[in-house]
Amino acid sequence: MNPSIASQRIAALQQAERERFIATHPRSVAQAEAARAYYLFGVPLHWMRDWPTPATLAVHSAQGITLTCADGHRYADFCLGDTGAMFGHSPAPLAHAIAEQAAQGLTCMLPSTRSPAVGEALQRVFGLPLWQMALSASDANRFVLRWARAITGRPQLLVFDGCYHGAVDDTLVDLDPATGRTLPRPSVLGQVHNHAAFTRVVPFNDLAALEAALAPGDVACLLAEPALTNFGLVPPADGFWPAVRALCRRHGVLFVMDETHTVSTALGGYARAHALDPDVLVVGKAVAGGLPCAVYGFTHAVGARMAAAKAAAPEGHSGIGTTLAGNALTLAALDAALTHLHTAPNYRHMLALAAELEQGLVQRIARAQRPWTVTRLGARLELQFMPHTPRHAQDVRDHAQSELEALTHLFMLNRGVLLTPFHSMMLVSPETREGDVAALLAVFDQLLAELAR
Repeated sequence: MNPSIASQRIAALQQAERERFIATHPRSVAQAEAARAYYLFGVPLHWMRDWPTPATLAVHSAQGITLTCADGHRYADFCLGDTGAMFGHSPAPLAHAIAEQAAQGLTCMLPSTRSPAVGEALQRVFGLPLWQMALSASDANRFVLRWARAITGRPQLLVFDGCYHGAVDDTLVDLDPATGRTLPRPSVLGQVHNHAAFTRVVPFNDLAALEAALAPGDVACLLAEPALTNFGLVPPADGFWPAVRALCRRHGVLFVMDETHTVSTALGGYARAHALDPDVLVVGKAVAGGLPCAVYGFTHAVGARMAAAKAAAPEGHSGIGTTLAGNALTLAALDAALTHLHTAPNYRHMLALAAELEQGLVQRIARAQRPWTVTRLGARLELQFMPHTPRHAQDVRDHAQSELEALTHLFMLNRGVLLTPFHSMMLVSPETREGDVAALLAVFDQLLAELAR
């Protein structure tokens, strides 16, 4: 079989799927049009229009891993809010905790009486002793960068090409593959500061480039995901992270792990499962079951340096923190999530079912003789239209097939299976069942059959 798929075939299938969506989703189409009177691009967040549908799907309800749209169609959700609902939509312990706290106060800018219990739970689940809170991982990463520069006296940040750390300006830069220089990202709107002057970018899995970037001695911290998660899924090479940690220690650079997406790897996240011993850890999105919340934890040594920096600074706003961070409602949700959702039985279920899904996809790809790859990290899987596991972001760019990716999303959505819109990520939750996996695989069989015609 010729593994290539004619672009005309992909385009014809995509057009047929667009017509199918419009015919079967009249209420979503109508809402998308009506909402333009109130929202920019017709949606509360402009990313919501990035799904490969001719109109944005309108969700009526979400429970477990089942979404029900405005037209009454039900979907097996393997996107799960791009990790935000990793433990399922509205888990009962979380919903009960939120409802109970809502009747007792939402925010006071003072610590809730449950703060010590939440702190102990954060220590237990993630392993680091000291913690602070934010409303999103973007905020948490911003705050960590301020702390890192304050306590080291160094201006430079180091990230990996293709990284994702939310809407943090310092990280929205690109690597010029021809020169190795850091460039401002052209898609970012409203830039006035030259963040490329204070951020260095190196290829993932490239220890030589990393060491060269650290050599000048002016890097405050390395901010990194355990695996690249927004360029498909790019896993670390064997021995990569212990070598990175050693380089950071040698050069006096803070080793910061952003586990916002990789918390699905194992209970406590990738860093804890692999004993990476970071100086600082950031977790967002799913940490409180999907309620807006993020946390960052750090060692006693880092905490002492933070306290010293704060004591040495003049009185006034530190640029760290927002009024609603650590509010009572968030703490209640976080308490319930750490107690009832971040558990060993939940992860055993997620990992076992994700392995089953991985095996099913790999078998079907092999039978169809397609040069595609499935990469799995814990409960997170990525279908990648390339012949090998990617090594770095440029590897993914070189093999990108955006038309095929968009067709895959829309084809599966039209048949009741939801994937993550920005790339073909699938996430298994404690609420996912074998029947849901079977449904996904059955639709994938249909897609392969159509592509083979």
